[in-house]
Amino acid sequence: MAKKVAVIMGSDSDLSVMQGAVDKLKEFGIPFVVRVISAHRTPAAAEQFASSAVEEGFGVIIAGAGKAAHLGGVLAAYTTLPVIGVPIQTSMMGGLDSLLSMVQMPSGIPVATVAVNGAANAAILAAQILAVNDSALAEKLRVFKAEMAEGVARKDASLQAQFQ
Repeated sequence: MAKKVAVIMGSDSDLSVMQGAVDKLKEFGIPFVVRVISAHRTPAAAEQFASSAVEEGFGVIIAGAGKAAHLGGVLAAYTTLPVIGVPIQTSMMGGLDSLLSMVQMPSGIPVATVAVNGAANAAILAAQILAVNDSALAEKLRVFKAEMAEGVARKDASLQAQFQ
């Protein structure tokens, strides 16, 4: 059975950003679950979810949060699964506060972190992690990257034609 990906956000207001992860997971055919769990308002729920994630069939957790952005770290503290943090842009510091909260984790509790609002990249990274043991998913990623390269080549050819 294919491993699932958990897409967890600290608030439903984060869905507009985290939708990028959902869309990419759908594109790759990866089963997923979407939840709102707050590191600060529902810490027991965060602990329970992360502690049982392996047994529930998850392979990766994507955690999106803004401001203090402790969600990824709290989840990582309670699981051996890879956790990918998505810093959410804030009005206060443009997301730098969120980014720094995620990347400055203490030794032993890593949270892989993508760019501010980089939920699509979080899903691609999750797919790459799962593809280590899933050859069909690895092939989908190969095709995805080949299509990206072809798109760049088309843009290059178009640009070159403009300047000849």
